[in-house]
Amino acid sequence: MIAMRDSFDRDITYLRLSVTDLCDLRCRYCMPAEGVEKKRHEDICSVEELLEIARAAVACGVRKVRLTGGEPLVRRGILDICRGVAAIPGVEELCLTTNGVRLPALADGLRSAGVDRLNVSLDTLRPDRYAYITRVGRLEDVSAGLRAAEAAGFTGTKLNVVLMKGFNDDEIGDFVHLTEDRDIEVRFIELMPIGQGGAAEYLPCGAVLEACPDLEPVDLSGVARRYRRPGARGLVGLIQPMSCRFCNRCDRIRVTADGMLKPCLHSAGEIPLRGLHGLDLERAIRAGIAAKPERHHMAETGRSEAERDMNRIGG
Repeated sequence: MIAMRDSFDRDITYLRLSVTDLCDLRCRYCMPAEGVEKKRHEDICSVEELLEIARAAVACGVRKVRLTGGEPLVRRGILDICRGVAAIPGVEELCLTTNGVRLPALADGLRSAGVDRLNVSLDTLRPDRYAYITRVGRLEDVSAGLRAAEAAGFTGTKLNVVLMKGFNDDEIGDFVHLTEDRDIEVRFIELMPIGQGGAAEYLPCGAVLEACPDLEPVDLSGVARRYRRPGARGLVGLIQPMSCRFCNRCDRIRVTADGMLKPCLHSAGEIPLRGLHGLDLERAIRAGIAAKPERHHMAETGRSEAERDMNRIGG
């Protein structure tokens, strides 16, 4: 495996691989109320294509793979995908981001298939707000999913909380409280102006430190600045793409469910991978890494340059 650096000397070691753009929820800042049009079977990558892309990315220096969607657990063959990626020599960590609704049925299978860690998206701890923001979801299903993940042996689970002014800013303390006696990391994420993102109001992560001034800095982990409440088991992470741009340490590339490599989430640039094999596929991935832009321009323009909604890129 040969490490790959982009033109700005960033070591690219992380692949976010979307397996579907479909989801069983309709979160207001992510998807339209009617959902998205279901693609034809032949228009999305097969299990075999996804695994071939993952193997080529590892040959280009990737060591961590995260499976995303849409909601990856609605994808037929998801356990086969997990087993296949976990078996690739050189994959040091396989993670999966989910809304948690299907974990009661799948947590054991995911653990057996080689998934190391889960991120669960959860923007509120209040049932009425959860029903509102997801349009069709029930908070008790996610709670059951988190219990199932713990019973299956998952540790270090991360909760992804998108901050939204006037919606969940009064729950910051409740989320931080979860870290006191649990081995979890609550990650507050700033809302980005991409796709349906305008359906909610932006709130900077600085609001977390204002609400919980006892949080103490711990370290920098990937794109997250991490904190801990004194005596707490868990951690609090702040992901600040808007107020504290972290492009200079971005180590990831993304591949969409229809096989397009995106060097940057917020760029319109895409490189087609479907139909390529062997060295041709590796060359395309390396070309994508080389094309990774220095930074996004959302602070200047107030919008993402991506030409897809988030669910069609991969969360």
